Amino acid sequence: MFDLTGKVAVITGASSGLGADAARAYAEQGADVALLARRKEKLEAVCNEIKEKTGRKAIAVQCDVSKEESVKAAVEEVLKQYGKIDILLNDAGVAQGGSVENLTTELWDRSMDINVKGIFLMSKYVIPGMKERKYGRIVNIASVNAIIADKEDTLVRHVYNTSKAAVLGLTKAMAATYARYNITVNALGPGLFESEMTEGTLFKHEGFMKMYNALCPASRPGARGEMNGPILFLSSDACSYVNGQFFVVDGGLSIT
Repeated sequence: MFDLTGKVAVITGASSGLGADAARAYAEQGADVALLARRKEKLEAVCNEIKEKTGRKAIAVQCDVSKEESVKAAVEEVLKQYGKIDILLNDAGVAQGGSVENLTTELWDRSMDINVKGIFLMSKYVIPGMKERKYGRIVNIASVNAIIADKEDTLVRHVYNTSKAAVLGLTKAMAATYARYNITVNALGPGLFESEMTEGTLFKHEGFMKMYNALCPASRPGARGEMNGPILFLSSDACSYVNGQFFVVDGGLSIT
């Protein structure tokens, strides 16, 4: 049920971190992949690695998910190369810090544009083909911070909390609308994971890491690759009757 042979997967935010790891996992399960992000050189490096290690097709497509023309052009390029899109993993995102008092409107808009509008735009241009073929798996990367707030004063992230909560609303709405076309739409909520984004921020914050490890039942952040299982499940035929759901992958941090 987890075999993705013959499937085409598109991954945004695929130049590093969870997106790059997911692209590798898709290819290892037999999928051909299209990696989207703004940093073309990093994308190409990941693509070359995937092709060498798995023998699957992998293409790098430069794309800014917050810009409609960029998204439209990227999807057209993927369809030109592969002819279809079976799986869409919306992973591109930013974790902007700051409270409503000190955030600028520019920073607020940038976070909402990437974290929410990016999913809207990618889905807007990918779903028509999925509807036509009556098949699709869409996985949106939200965050555990969609349902819990940061308590550490120095790590307040109001727009991040807001944008990731919005991802859940969009996920449910799309799931309800497109289920009749055999398209499932689900979301994942990672806790703290090792990635390029967190290595230079949260992992450097000794006080936060000590607090996180104390509060998390697993007593540690997530390791590279530990998101791949949930991503593959929601991207495969194993989840054919799972729709509009939010799966938290946080080592138990959000247990209430």
